[in-house]
Amino acid sequence: MNLTLFDLDGTLIPSDSDHAFGAFMVDIGWANGEQWRERNDVFYAQYQAGCLNLAEYIDFATSVWRSRPLHEAHAARERFMAEVMAPMLQPQAHALVRQHADAGDLVAIVTATNDFVTTPIAAAFGVDHLIAVQLQRDAAGAYTGVIEGIPSYQAGKIDRVQSWLAGLGRQWQDFERITFYSDSVNDLPLLELVSHPVATNPTPALADIATARAWPILNLFA
Repeated sequence: MNLTLFDLDGTLIPSDSDHAFGAFMVDIGWANGEQWRERNDVFYAQYQAGCLNLAEYIDFATSVWRSRPLHEAHAARERFMAEVMAPMLQPQAHALVRQHADAGDLVAIVTATNDFVTTPIAAAFGVDHLIAVQLQRDAAGAYTGVIEGIPSYQAGKIDRVQSWLAGLGRQWQDFERITFYSDSVNDLPLLELVSHPVATNPTPALADIATARAWPILNLFA
């Protein structure tokens, strides 16, 4: 069996779902207008530069919805999926995922975006295995704004994939071919580990690295 891993934001979708969800919180009046949007933009710029304090960002990003009744948060997420994400789920990305699934690959999405935002997106792609930043919940099931365990961010993606494989009774060596599609230099640790890295819709920095190392470059949204 082969293993195929997909980053999500910028890779399978032509935007960042985490940043877009924050903007949606402003649009529906849950967040404090331009002041909140500006801070959301600052965090996104830090992510692109590879210097994001993820714990600080998670506390900020979840603050506008985690204190609300869970059914309201879920309803807002459904609206987000229908109004914002649906147009981003493009046929060529679906086809790429299906290509690997139909070939019998073990397929997973590995993302630095939290599981609350990304669970329905993975489902929309038909991917059963989602490795995302896990949000801590208290005894009553409420979200706390704290990260649970190792975040699937930068080198943490390697740890999380390894733990996931171990839970399936597998390890890296079990796979003849391991492919990872990503757009970002934040994913360089995992790209360097797998047998078949694919720079997908790459940022200029990743495109330069991919060219220098003769990695394939795939532009899904050109």
